[in-house]
Amino acid sequence: MSAALATPGTVIELFGTPETLHRYATLSRTASDAGIEVSEVDEDALAALTETVQPQGIVALCHQADVSLPDALARGPKLVAALAEIRDPGNAGTVLRTADAAGAGAVVFAGDAVDPYNGKCVRSTAGSLFHVDVVRGPDPVSVVTSARAAGLTVLAATGYGDADLDGLADSGALATRTMWVFGSEAHGLSDAVLAAADHRVRVPMYGRAESLNLAAAAAVCLYASARALRDFEE
Repeated sequence: MSAALATPGTVIELFGTPETLHRYATLSRTASDAGIEVSEVDEDALAALTETVQPQGIVALCHQADVSLPDALARGPKLVAALAEIRDPGNAGTVLRTADAAGAGAVVFAGDAVDPYNGKCVRSTAGSLFHVDVVRGPDPVSVVTSARAAGLTVLAATGYGDADLDGLADSGALATRTMWVFGSEAHGLSDAVLAAADHRVRVPMYGRAESLNLAAAAAVCLYASARALRDFEE
């Protein structure tokens, strides 16, 4: 909630029960001072506004702050995450939150991906939805092509990649503007997306686990790039 309020023009109206608005008086005051209408509602009305079984007692109605792919790329982000056809809202939201933590400038929901404003996806971002450029892009291949044309190196994450993440990191290949592309756990990335990327990258497995889930793999990849970029800049 505080992340949304910190982004001017995002919150349209704030709803809460009298008890909750009193409990979060600073939040309510911040909204009022910004010219945002704050409305008291009862428990039944609040439940109708939310999708959760046990709502926290306060709800914000917000604008959808989409950014076009050309505009996002024109800002020169050093790190971008693209979610290709990922339909699980919890996974997508967690990857967006991780991308924000790793310093990414944009997250692209490519092709038939989950709606980034799906309730579960929004909650999984824990506010990071308001910290990065959120793009609902065309098909994943077009996203990859546009990213490469904008000067980003595109890395496709796949368990069958011909490049090893540690090897790329050791060679210095991650110290460049990068878009990581992640596919769904069930289907991975299409052959067309894999072919369009600069490298197909696997996360090395040192134990006996067969694979990592999407969110864990994305965290490893994004933080490897974040560290390489930080070391390069220093």
